[in-house]
Amino acid sequence: MDNYYQQGYQPNDYQQGSEELGWNDTIEKDGPEYVIVPAGDYEFTVTNFERGRHTGSDKLPPCNKAILSIRLDTQDGSECVIKHNLFLSRKTEGLLCAFFTAIGQRKHGERISMDWNRVVGSKGRCKVGVRKYTNKNGGESESNEIQRFYEPDEKTQAPTYGQGYAPQQTTMPQMPSAQPQGYVPGKF
Repeated sequence: MDNYYQQGYQPNDYQQGSEELGWNDTIEKDGPEYVIVPAGDYEFTVTNFERGRHTGSDKLPPCNKAILSIRLDTQDGSECVIKHNLFLSRKTEGLLCAFFTAIGQRKHGERISMDWNRVVGSKGRCKVGVRKYTNKNGGESESNEIQRFYEPDEKTQAPTYGQGYAPQQTTMPQMPSAQPQGYVPGKF
């Protein structure tokens, strides 16, 4: 199923072209090619977030989980979407902190309430690896996996491939004061 999501198919993503087809409708658009990117550092954008539940395992008790679709920005312009789970457990709190720091919602060491409503559209930088596994047919397969999230590096001039992520700084235009002539604040 991970390969399905890496190809860019995302359930609950109501984008253009996601309408239901009838049994006898015509079809013509092939799906995107399956892309494995080389291991390395990539800038990313969170494109989807779903709430899920981890049923428990030998390593982690049952807990809530965030299922993220993360699109990697590659130098050649190819698109790779990775499905990444974040488990809401004290045991994995460091991973949650790393993610929220990477997307700019948290500073290192800061205590925050996780704001999942602001996650989709967030950008950051991560380290991606290539995981080899045996598929259900007994053959060898590969998929990408996120190995770590990086803190934004304020010393970096601009985000480039192979260097740290630098957040974009924007300045808001100053609005002229809209107080009427002769107005004295606090006087009734």
